[in-house]
Amino acid sequence: MLDQINDDIKSAMKSKDKEKLQALRYIKSMLTENKVAKKPIPEIEVVIKYHKKLNDSLSMYPDGHEMKEQASKEIKILETYLPKQMTEEEVSTIIDQIISTLENPNMGGVMKELSPQIKGKFDGKKASQLVIAKLK
Repeated sequence: MLDQINDDIKSAMKSKDKEKLQALRYIKSMLTENKVAKKPIPEIEVVIKYHKKLNDSLSMYPDGHEMKEQASKEIKILETYLPKQMTEEEVSTIIDQIISTLENPNMGGVMKELSPQIKGKFDGKKASQLVIAKLK
């Protein structure tokens, strides 16, 4: 992934796309920092965490605010490095499969099985709401 980001940084420099360049350089610095950390995590996890952080920060700014627009642009740039997003129907099907395999399905048990399958591909908060609705 780092090689892809380096290539994208070069192309952003050539096209003089300052916003994309800034976002890519920040991602690169996060990935480099992760590499030398005591307990490095997979590169995709670093990007997923940053994407989630940006999504959460969107609600802090009013519409039309400069920071909200910048975060939205960074999110779009990050999405090219994330795994393909799942639909609610796909997640709902997985939840049904998990519930059918568990003897005594409960929120914790279902989420324990579901989380690794949807990490970075679907919002965890929405997933937990789907699980609650299915368990009722």
